[in-house]
Amino acid sequence: MTAVYGADGADEARARAWLATAVEEARAGLAEGGIPIGAALYGADGTLLGRGHNRRVQDGDPSLHAETAAFRAAGRQRSYRGTTMVTTLSPCWYCSGLVRQFGISRVVIGEARTFHGGHDWLAEHGVEIVLLDAAECVELMREFIGRSPGLWHEDIGEG
Repeated sequence: MTAVYGADGADEARARAWLATAVEEARAGLAEGGIPIGAALYGADGTLLGRGHNRRVQDGDPSLHAETAAFRAAGRQRSYRGTTMVTTLSPCWYCSGLVRQFGISRVVIGEARTFHGGHDWLAEHGVEIVLLDAAECVELMREFIGRSPGLWHEDIGEG
């Protein structure tokens, strides 16, 4: 584990197990011809509430990022306090806003080397950040960016 921001860092073994779900989603997205970013939303009790992957390419929907797909799959919750969003890549500003808007308590991030999104901002606003720096996530994104730089730049708003 590279960095933990926040007072009560998530258990690393649990965080890595949850990350495996997000990686499965990222690989599913890649197999569909999309961008390999996956996410999962876990409840305070560790229950998987929802999972999903970036579907911007597949659905032609620029708002369907991995975190929003997982959030939508979780359905309406009375409260998001105590929940954990797990994502293979540092969340962009759009997804960081979703975390703040709904009071998601923790974000577990697979990697932030290929893209450094809004996780520092989230930490500054009381969201616990667990940055795992998982080699598998870094490799997945670097390979994708190398093969599809135009699609990647479109995804991060630089296209």
